[in-house]
Amino acid sequence: MLGLKLPTDPRWVNIVEKNVAEILTDHAYCEQKAANSAISLIIGYPENSELVSAMIDLAQEEISHFKMVHELILARGYVFGRERKDDYVRKLQNFFPKGGSRETHLVHKLLVAGLIEARSCERFRLLSEELDDAELRKFYRKLMISEANHYTLFLKLAHQYAPKEIDVETKWQQLLAFEAELMKELGNKETVHG
Repeated sequence: MLGLKLPTDPRWVNIVEKNVAEILTDHAYCEQKAANSAISLIIGYPENSELVSAMIDLAQEEISHFKMVHELILARGYVFGRERKDDYVRKLQNFFPKGGSRETHLVHKLLVAGLIEARSCERFRLLSEELDDAELRKFYRKLMISEANHYTLFLKLAHQYAPKEIDVETKWQQLLAFEAELMKELGNKETVHG
């Protein structure tokens, strides 16, 4: 369903299990950044009413997820650490060439956001099935469903707001191929995307 070209190596779960505090901190920041990205789309494209309404709902949901992860960190006696750099997201954001119209930039932002949500969904599914910790399995199962909904929302919006001259599906396939190559370098750190 997600269309990802390269699945996460299941051994990534072993890295996560040895570094639960680290993955939770990274996850919390991912949720916070997702809320910020939704707000950024509202600021950048206020004239697109349906986009704005969807991003308001998304920002609220993402910040509630941030709160859930933060509460889990505290409940487990961990300390919420400093923000980590997310090379995965940075490289995806640099995939599409600079320049072009605002509408083209919007499509690119929506596709990148959709792919980030798809990879998060895939990772959360893996955690929900493979972690030894029953509480975390249940926690990630619930969030996996939300990520899947976000992924489909971003793709729908990309198609909706794309100018006629943009072939959204071709751009999506190119981004998926790039992401598969990127994933060959990742999957060896206790981060959601790394």
